[in-house]
Amino acid sequence: MTKLYLSVLPFLAFSLTISAQTKAVQRTDTVRSLKPVTVRAYLSEQPAIGVPASVSVLGVTQLKVQPDNSFVTALNTVPGVRAEERSPGSYRLSIRGSLLRSPFGVRDVKVYFDEIPLTDAGGNTYLNAIDIGNIRHIEILKGPDGSLFGANSGGVVLLSPVNRADSTYLSAGINGGSYGLFHQKVSLQKVTGNNRFSFNQSYQNYDGYRQNSRMHRVYLQAGDAYKYAPNSELRAIALYSNLDYQTPGGLNLAQMQADPRSARLPTPTLPGAIQQKIRINTKMLLGGLVNDSQLSGRISNVLAVYGNHVDFANPFITNYEQRDENTYGMRSYFTLAAIPKENFDWKLNLGVEWQQTNSLISNYDNNAGEKGNVQKIDRINTGQHFFFTRYAADIFKRLHAEAALSLNYYGYRFRNVQPLNETNTTRRDFDAVLMPRLALSYQITNDFIWRASVSRGYSTPTTAEVRPTDNIINTALQAQIGWNYETGFRLRNQDESMLLDASVFYYKLDKSIVRQLNPDETEYYLNAGGTNQPGFELAFTDWLIKRNNTYFVRGLQFNTSVSISRFKFRDYNVAGTSYSGNRLTGVPREVVVSSLLLNMPLGFSAFVQHNYTSSIPLNDANTVYAAKYHLLQAKASWQTKVSTKTRLELYAGADNLLNQKYSLGNDLNAVGNRYFNPAPLRNYFFGVGMSL
Repeated sequence: MTKLYLSVLPFLAFSLTISAQTKAVQRTDTVRSLKPVTVRAYLSEQPAIGVPASVSVLGVTQLKVQPDNSFVTALNTVPGVRAEERSPGSYRLSIRGSLLRSPFGVRDVKVYFDEIPLTDAGGNTYLNAIDIGNIRHIEILKGPDGSLFGANSGGVVLLSPVNRADSTYLSAGINGGSYGLFHQKVSLQKVTGNNRFSFNQSYQNYDGYRQNSRMHRVYLQAGDAYKYAPNSELRAIALYSNLDYQTPGGLNLAQMQADPRSARLPTPTLPGAIQQKIRINTKMLLGGLVNDSQLSGRISNVLAVYGNHVDFANPFITNYEQRDENTYGMRSYFTLAAIPKENFDWKLNLGVEWQQTNSLISNYDNNAGEKGNVQKIDRINTGQHFFFTRYAADIFKRLHAEAALSLNYYGYRFRNVQPLNETNTTRRDFDAVLMPRLALSYQITNDFIWRASVSRGYSTPTTAEVRPTDNIINTALQAQIGWNYETGFRLRNQDESMLLDASVFYYKLDKSIVRQLNPDETEYYLNAGGTNQPGFELAFTDWLIKRNNTYFVRGLQFNTSVSISRFKFRDYNVAGTSYSGNRLTGVPREVVVSSLLLNMPLGFSAFVQHNYTSSIPLNDANTVYAAKYHLLQAKASWQTKVSTKTRLELYAGADNLLNQKYSLGNDLNAVGNRYFNPAPLRNYFFGVGMSL
C-alpha cells in the first residue's frame, strides 16, 4: 500500500510544480482554448465541475488516443470501473465491485444508448454488440443512481452516438495488427437545412490469441435528426449488430503455464471447447425515436420510444442455449425551470420509464456445436417501470442542492413450454421500492468544489439469474438493496487544463446476489448476506506543458486514476461455510492507470499508458488469487492536411509491451480450478484514417 502511494504522489507533485512553472509561458504562447467538460446525465447539460456526484466523462479526445477495437482499455482509465474481456468480444463490466454476479456480460449496471435504455427489463445488457468506434461520448455515474435511472446498484453508463455538430463530413479508417486483427469503419454525416443524417458502418475480425477465440462483428448504425424549432429536435436511431465469437474457456494454473494459448481441454467426463465448438452469436436490431422539445420558455420534454430484438445462441460444454428476446418501452421526463433570480435558481424534473421484455429461452443437448434433444424450453415475460422526480437548486451561486426520488415496480411471469412439467403460469411481483438520493455541492472558491451525497441502491434479479443454466426457476431470489454514502471534491485551475477529482465512499449492500456452480458446471444464484464496500477514487489530469504553437513540445498532458477498494463479505454463509470477512471475489484492492500524451510539430504525437492492477481473489474462500500485473501500451500518430478539408492520420502502437502473463477476465469460483483466461502477450497494431 505504501508503495502504491509513493508511486502516485511524485507524479502529482511533479505535475503541480510544472503547471505552476508554465503559467508565465501561457501568457505568451498561442494556446488553443479548452472547452469546459459538461455532462447531460442529470437530465440537462451542466458543467461537470459542479455536479454533486462521482461522474466521469470520456469524450472524443480521450477515446481517440485509446485503441478503438474494444471498450476495455478506455473504460479502465476511469477510477472505480473494471472492464474485462475473457476472450475477444466477451465483455464484463463492473462499477465498484458489481462484477460478482456476472459470469459474462453486464449486470447490475444500467446502460443507455442516447436516451434509449440498452439494458432490457430483465437486467441484461449486450454492450459487446456496440462498436466503440461509433461512440463519441461516454458518461459514467459511479454508485447507485436509481433515483433517475431505475433499478441498479452498481452505476449508470450513458453512451452517446450523436454528433451534434451541424456540419457535413465523411470519415473512414482501417486498422490491423497481431493475431489477425482487422477493423474497418466508415462514418458519414450530411446536413441539409434543419436536417442532420448520419450513417456508421464497421466490420471487425480477430483470430484471437488462443485456440477457439475468433470473433467477427458486422455493425450498422443510422440516425436522422430534424430541428423543427430553435430548441426542439426529433431524432430517429437504428442499429443492427451481428456479433459472433468463439469462447476458449478457462484453464487451471498448470494448463495456463504449460500452454496459455490452449482452449479448455477435455476431461474424462466432459469434452473440451474445441470438441463442443463453443461460441456465442448475438444478433441485435434496435430502433427508436427521441423527441427533445422546448414546450415553452420554462418547460421542456424528452420522450423516447423504442424496441429491440435479440437472437442469442450459445453452444456450451453441457448444453446449447438459444434465446429469442423482444423488448419495447418508453422514457419521458419534463423539466420546469425557474424564472431566473440573482441568487436563486432551480429546476424540477418529473418522468417515467417503462419496459417489457419477452423471452423464449430454449436449452438443447450440444452435439459438437449442433442442437440435439430438448432439455427445457421456457417463456419469461419481464416488466419494470418507475416514476421519478428531481429538484435541483442553486443558492447564491455557491451551493447546489439536489433531492431525487423514484418509485420502482418489477415483476415477471414464467411458463414452462417443454417438457410440460408445469401447467400453470408462475407469476411474481416485487414490492414497490423507493430509491431516494440527496446531494450537495458547495463552491468554496471559484476553483474548489466540495460535494457529498447519499443514495439508495436497488437491483432486481436478472432473467439469467431467475432462470440460470441449471434450468430451475428460482422464485425465491430477492433483490439486493443498500445505501451509498459519499463525499469528495474537485479542484481546477483557471482554464481547466488541470483538474483533480477525489472521492471516498462507503456502500453497504444487503441480500447480495452471488453466483454458485454445481459440480456439472451449471450455475445458480442465491442471496448471500451482504457486503461492506468502502473505497477511495482519484482522477487527475494536467497539461504539464500547455498546448502551444511555438515550442518543439506543443503540449504534454499527464493523466492518472487511482482506485482503492476494501470490499468484504458480510454475513455470507453457503452450505455451512462462512465467508464473512473475506475479500469480495474478483475485485483488486488497488488499480492505478497513468498516461502521458506528447504533442510535437508537424502533427506528430505520442501516447504511453501504464496500468497497475493488484492481485485478485478468484473464489469466495480467498484461497486462489490472480497475480498482480503491469500493462504498458504505446501509440504514435501523425496527422496532416492533404487539402483544405481533408485530413490524413497514420498511427501505430503496441499493447502489453512488458509481455506480462495475465488473465484479463477470470472465471470466478470455477469448477476444476479453471479460473484463468490468458490474455495476449506483446502485440502490435497500425492503422490509417481519413476525414473530409
